Amino acid sequence: MQREITGMMIYYYMVCERKLWYFCNEIQMESFDDNVRIGKALEEKSYQKEDKHINIDNIVNIDFIRSKKIIHEVKKSRKIEEASILQLKYYLYFLKSRGIDGISGKIDYPLLKQSIDVELNEEDEILFEDMKSKIKDLIEKETPPKENKKSICSKCAYYELCFI
Repeated sequence: MQREITGMMIYYYMVCERKLWYFCNEIQMESFDDNVRIGKALEEKSYQKEDKHINIDNIVNIDFIRSKKIIHEVKKSRKIEEASILQLKYYLYFLKSRGIDGISGKIDYPLLKQSIDVELNEEDEILFEDMKSKIKDLIEKETPPKENKKSICSKCAYYELCFI
């Protein structure tokens, strides 16, 4: 199965490989999860004057662009910030691979009234080449990876599937 790696896949890979495997193998629990619904509602209610949900080739889904040089990702909290940063850097990487350079990113936390700036660098580009290969290998396996309980698991849409 040849599949393009999406920003969401990068995010899930960083959060939990098992979650990524379920998601990519069409076992999707997000629509039933209150935390996911709260996050979507927050993103919808915040920044209402902006053009939102800029989907490019079903690979990246940019929350909004405020200026032509800054793409924004809206997040509910900073709990999984490293994954959020890599997801946004992947969007920058994807755009650069399509000839769109000189773009930066910003993660907005409307509930916290904070934001962080995100830039793509050469190490990130090397990391993504490696990560894309690992993700493709992982999602093509017959069975999901073994569960690896983390502090964030109890809030995950897949918790019951993994631990109950």
